[in-house]
Amino acid sequence: MRPLRWLYLDLNSYFASVEQQLNPQLRGKAIAVGPERIDSGTIIAASYEAKAFGIHTGMRVGEARRLCPHLIFCGGDHSRYTDYHNRIVAEVWRHIPVTHVCSIDEVACRLLDNENSPEQALALARRIKAGIRANVGDCLTSSVGIAPSRLVAKMAADMQKPDGLTLIRAADLPQALLPLPLRDIPGIGAKMEARLNARGIRTMADLLAQDPQSATASWGSVVGARLWHALHGHDMPDRPQQSRSIGHSHVLAPDIRSLETARDTARRLLLKAASRLRRADCVTRHLTLHARFESRRGWHATQKLAPTDDSFPLLEALAGLWPRLAREIGNERIRVIGVTLDDIQPAAGTQLNLFEAPPRPTLRIARAMDALNEKFGRNTVTLGSVATGRAGLIGTKIAFGRIPDAAEFHE
Repeated sequence: MRPLRWLYLDLNSYFASVEQQLNPQLRGKAIAVGPERIDSGTIIAASYEAKAFGIHTGMRVGEARRLCPHLIFCGGDHSRYTDYHNRIVAEVWRHIPVTHVCSIDEVACRLLDNENSPEQALALARRIKAGIRANVGDCLTSSVGIAPSRLVAKMAADMQKPDGLTLIRAADLPQALLPLPLRDIPGIGAKMEARLNARGIRTMADLLAQDPQSATASWGSVVGARLWHALHGHDMPDRPQQSRSIGHSHVLAPDIRSLETARDTARRLLLKAASRLRRADCVTRHLTLHARFESRRGWHATQKLAPTDDSFPLLEALAGLWPRLAREIGNERIRVIGVTLDDIQPAAGTQLNLFEAPPRPTLRIARAMDALNEKFGRNTVTLGSVATGRAGLIGTKIAFGRIPDAAEFHE
């Protein structure tokens, strides 16, 4: 019998709960974290009081306001979400080592042999949940899943919200998963669901009835076999992953979607990415400029670079790419602008080209600017003119799958 191996903790409506913790006047009210003034913007998080009106993450602000006219919009200082995340992780560590920080609001902990009986695991989960409420904030409830595999533990955490606790033993599998739709499996979105449907897999029962070989064929890769084993409670080893890109993008407000504003925003995003690159002691060989127009049509162009982490040559490369975007835009307006640094490698040991010029002294200037902005605040010093309007207000935002370093909030 496969033992219980994973405890998965998922904070409930995390961003909204942090706002309610910080401001007691928001407790018990329908609140949303998102850009109140931009109807085309999206909701980052909604309190459970707001969810009662049908509001959910990813919904357009205008639609959310129509569903709940008294909806309160809040949030904006994303450093607070990182601070609470760090406090929550520290609290979990008081009870059990954190094996994986899966996102800003989710952690996975591997259970040892002396804590993986159902009684011990449930007691541990209750202690963690109570510790977060008592020592971090009483608005910060969580749902916990316990199972033999990390995937099933995550799915179990989703079964009871808010403030749930679900344990699935190996003997309960796969029957415990049969009532769930395919989209409840992490990694299955609309496109993958359509792909599985086309191959005759429309329910969880259809998927679980396959053997590993058939699952591989249905998925189109060995991911299908790994998924099959994990859904049956097998504790699968992690696949090695390495981040090879750093990027930022920004949705422009409808009233400022000019080419000039988009350029200022792209420069600001590139300087943020370059600062992150230097802090990671890495260099990049490719810069990609990408845009999405109001018609939803996408565009991108890439410039190859000598290995660098210097803001100055990166900005020069951006200036070289910009005319290509200007020619492409036609009569459209840019809705989303972004930059990505690809082919990232550690700076130490990077092989330089014998025929290229040595690194320029501007790198020392870029690093000095990093230090000044970290000490005195964002935009203390910058390259070129200081961006105005919303382009000048771009700061670090939370991505669900990546927790920013504290230094990023000074960029």
